[in-house]
Amino acid sequence: MLLHIHPENPQARNIQIVVDCLRGGGIIIYPTDTIYGIGCDIYNTEAIARIARIKKSDAKKARFSFICSALSHLSDYAKNVDTPIFRVLKASLPGPYTFILHASKQVPKQLKTKKDTVGIRIPDNKICHAIVTGLGHPIMSASLPMDGDVEYFTDPELMEEQFGNLVDIVIDGGIGNTVASTVIDCTSGAPELVREGAGEWVVG
Repeated sequence: MLLHIHPENPQARNIQIVVDCLRGGGIIIYPTDTIYGIGCDIYNTEAIARIARIKKSDAKKARFSFICSALSHLSDYAKNVDTPIFRVLKASLPGPYTFILHASKQVPKQLKTKKDTVGIRIPDNKICHAIVTGLGHPIMSASLPMDGDVEYFTDPELMEEQFGNLVDIVIDGGIGNTVASTVIDCTSGAPELVREGAGEWVVG
């Protein structure tokens, strides 16, 4: 199902369709402030397993991250976030960054890595914000398993053609970007660049 949602003024009715889908164990492809992602409810183990199969990887090795709507989620899903690290997050989010933090006990075991960490994203994207706000907790996010032409990463209609039989909703929020988020590891006490992406990062 291809569902059009306005990127600047997301229609409440369509957002509710997405939220109901997620609550029912559905999988969505949706826009962020970087590339389109594939996601589900973080508490639905069957949906998480479906995404892992689509990506042909183990859930613990698939580099899932949590899409949040605000920094207030940090206290729920991350621990040991000291003041300097929090300042970095506050200055960078919402934005095109993924921050790797120590996972709290509320992170579902199925999504915890061997290092007991969690990736936190707060995209600067109104559709993401509306979905997470409507759901009441983060959605699990992963990159799309795509090879070939860049159009398949950016054009929702082509994503629907390729993945429509594997996911429940493909959200059309406009043409997506081609560069993923910048990944910063904060688990050692000092932010460390893991992957340079759409967000600028100055060391030091």
